Amino acid sequence: MAEQVLVDVSVLRTSPLAHLASALEQGSVAGERGVTLREIAFTTQIGVRAEPGTEAHAALASATGVGLPAAVGQVAGGVEGTAVLWSGPDEFLVVAPEGTELLGDLNEALGQAPGQVVDLSANRTVIELSGPSARLVLEKGCPADLHPRSFGVGTAITTALGPVPVLLWKTAADTFRLLPRASFADYTARWLLDAMTEFASPPVD
Repeated sequence: MAEQVLVDVSVLRTSPLAHLASALEQGSVAGERGVTLREIAFTTQIGVRAEPGTEAHAALASATGVGLPAAVGQVAGGVEGTAVLWSGPDEFLVVAPEGTELLGDLNEALGQAPGQVVDLSANRTVIELSGPSARLVLEKGCPADLHPRSFGVGTAITTALGPVPVLLWKTAADTFRLLPRASFADYTARWLLDAMTEFASPPVD
């Protein structure tokens, strides 16, 4: 019998924006008007569906460790660990650092009850835009009101950047995370890099 060899295929993964790593670094701008761009690759992302008020919803909320948000824009948990973004009245996206083991616990919590638990980790990537001019960059192509009075830290919504649908999550005063589908990641990153170019030069008096 031939010897069975186990191979760690994770080393063969390529993130959606790996080919733009140098461009993202070079396109970032320091200073008072600065803005930086980076990819946070291979995050754990799990789609969860359950009707509020049901035992399945309560069980899934407990299994996430941070609960489930109750309304549009709300996020349960935080950026340093597990966070759950509201996608719809009965639909949520669980986001956690790479390697976080949540899928089994969530599947067990749901059991045979009506609902859904789906691994979406390969479906989207995370692009982080940060710096004093981050909001100005986004406002060039995002129709949502991003002023702090309307879009505070810890808010996440489904919106668009140019023609691309994205989840937009404000994780700090000058930091936003965009979650486009992997097939739109290249376009989204290049759009942001282009929108950032004006901040590489001093403002005109």
